[in-house]
Amino acid sequence: MPHFKSDFLRVMHERGHVHQCTDLESLDEKASKGIVTGYIGFDATADSLHVGNLAGIMMLRRLQQTGHRPIALMGGGTTKVGDPSGKTETRQLMSDVQIAANIASIKGIFTNYLTFGGGAKDAFMVNNADWLDTLGYIPFLREVGAHFTINRMLTFDSVKMRLDREQPLTFLEFNYMIMQGYDFVELHKRYGCALQMGGSDQWGNIVNGVELGRRMKDLELFGLTTPLITTASGAKMGKTAAGAVWLKKERLSSYDYWQFWRNTEDADVGRFLKLFTDLPLEEIGRLEKLRDAEINEAKKILAFEATKLAHGAEAAEAAAETARQVFEGGEGQGGDLPTYEFPRGTTPLVVDVVVTLGLAASRGEAKRLIEQGGLRLNDAAVTGLTATIGESDLDASGAARLSAGKKRHAVVRAV
Repeated sequence: MPHFKSDFLRVMHERGHVHQCTDLESLDEKASKGIVTGYIGFDATADSLHVGNLAGIMMLRRLQQTGHRPIALMGGGTTKVGDPSGKTETRQLMSDVQIAANIASIKGIFTNYLTFGGGAKDAFMVNNADWLDTLGYIPFLREVGAHFTINRMLTFDSVKMRLDREQPLTFLEFNYMIMQGYDFVELHKRYGCALQMGGSDQWGNIVNGVELGRRMKDLELFGLTTPLITTASGAKMGKTAAGAVWLKKERLSSYDYWQFWRNTEDADVGRFLKLFTDLPLEEIGRLEKLRDAEINEAKKILAFEATKLAHGAEAAEAAAETARQVFEGGEGQGGDLPTYEFPRGTTPLVVDVVVTLGLAASRGEAKRLIEQGGLRLNDAAVTGLTATIGESDLDASGAARLSAGKKRHAVVRAV
């Protein structure tokens, strides 16, 4: 392992967060001598962030844990444009009201991972609409746009991908990288920010900001990226058949979040423990050596630690207990499982219940699940497409357990 002077880069490297850096040696020197202010930008395209954003959030957490100051930059301005990076089609434009509501909803997520306040190392959140919304377009193009060449902008993957596939790239989106570069310069001006971090798909945009600072103001700025997180089987991190793995428990229950991490592939357990938990490296080293059935204990620890950060210790403990009841035959129905309630005396169709609970994306998928023997009610296979849930299926508390495959479970309850 390289020898680092700063705790920040040592920890980042040990935990697997470092992929590219514009000047690793100089950043290490700067971080060893004083407080570095660094940021990551998050566009407000939904009312919650998801697991795909978690690597970036953890980078900000590591920055603060090692004595530096993190900025969570909300893209109230850039969300109105849409980042073309990794996208194959134009994003639908959002209203100012919707963007503001999303930002307000997202803010609470960061408080689970960062300490906010007015101290020298305390995190804070800013909104790039504060400066982007007030720019005069022609003066902005004259001052900032002159430092970008079309020739170079056409070489970036976010642009090339669209052009190569003959998919439209609007002039609005084409301006995104200019705006993101300007964010970096503005954050340095306002807060002394010297570091921008992000996923490796943001490398081009980050380098643009570093170079813009040098050209406009002769600033020494740094860029640092983390690897894009994929699973051992090559799947994109945070995507499931049921959709995005949201960080807000209002969008995804603590149990489902816990279960997402519990279902980690064996080969990913050690890496994910380093990236997404605060467990000591010595303990992680012990856990990642476990094999066969024992690796499941490491997965439970990963699930608990990740859920504790996102939803709190109490929610993590409740999710773990729910899982114990579901998988180890404990008494009662797990209280944190997705729940479908129906009036007593009625007999809802199992197909409809499965879709409502999100155990299948459509009635067609639910029917295929039944035909393949993958749907169970109280551990008995559901055999007919017109199967219903009635009083005889309920336990003394008026509940039954519905399972899709081996890993997805829910409760149906008569009220």
